[in-house]
Amino acid sequence: MSATTKNPPKHLVREYLARRKRDPQPPPTPEEIRRQLGWEMLMPADLKLAQGRS
Repeated sequence: MSATTKNPPKHLVREYLARRKRDPQPPPTPEEIRRQLGWEMLMPADLKLAQGRS
């Protein structure tokens, strides 16, 4: 991953997981989870680059 990737704060992730645990709906897509947590710095292209380096 690039150095510009910004992870959401731990307390936001915990709150999100608590809300998801109570929600009977299936989990959202990874893109929607990133959007909800404000983790928009990581783009799908970045993931492909990181995977190609191994």
